[in-house]
Amino acid sequence: MVAIEEFIKGVQGEFEDMESGALKPGSTIQEHFNWDSINALIFIAHVNVEYDVVINADDLVNSNTVQDLYNIVSSKANAA
Repeated sequence: MVAIEEFIKGVQGEFEDMESGALKPGSTIQEHFNWDSINALIFIAHVNVEYDVVINADDLVNSNTVQDLYNIVSSKANAA
């Protein structure tokens, strides 16, 4: 699994309206993402393509920070 900084860069690249450098590990997700169905699918697809990890809506809902999302993706990548 990549370092969290690389994870953040990849996520920012998927969302055109997100300013580069806006996300930090401790950033609260609700401040930066509107988890509507489109954004959720974009994020889920990004994780699947980049890390060969399958996450679901519950993983998104249960994450409060970018670090939480990274930890979920990382733990699933390591378990594979």
